Amino acid sequence: MSTSYVLLGLLTTGPHHGYELKHAHDSALPQAKPLGFGQVYATLGRLERDGLVVKAGSEQDGGPERTTFALTEPGRAALTSWLAEVEPAAPHVASTLLAKVVVALLTAGETAARDYLIRQRQTHTERMRELTRVKSDPNASVGDVVAADFALVHLDADLRWLETTLGRVAELHQEVRS
Repeated sequence: MSTSYVLLGLLTTGPHHGYELKHAHDSALPQAKPLGFGQVYATLGRLERDGLVVKAGSEQDGGPERTTFALTEPGRAALTSWLAEVEPAAPHVASTLLAKVVVALLTAGETAARDYLIRQRQTHTERMRELTRVKSDPNASVGDVVAADFALVHLDADLRWLETTLGRVAELHQEVRS
């Protein structure tokens, strides 16, 4: 996900300062990793440098001065272009989950890999239950539900891979014992 474009999208509703943008991001993408304030301000600095946002003023309501940023026409055009682009399928597999299973197989053997896979399956299942509760909450926003759906589908794919890999590890164990 590109933080720059998410911030540009949030600025389509009008000028905002970094504090508001951070909270709007975290609210709009509730299952995503929350943005750090430093990341927001660094990104706004790059967007300003590139002419995609401008400083629209500042305010100081009893606290630190807050600079407000507004979307420029080039920023709006960049956002429109980004939204029109279809995301390519990932050409490479990069997953900590995959790496741990492969390293466990290489270094600790089938039993360690199987034990890890079983523990990971349990963790994924627990997370799926949490997300299902989010979806059934009558106060959940559309953003909450869409984010939970996205995470559930990915967790389901991981679970199917975990089950397949558990089977392959069991087959490998049978071959070694034979």
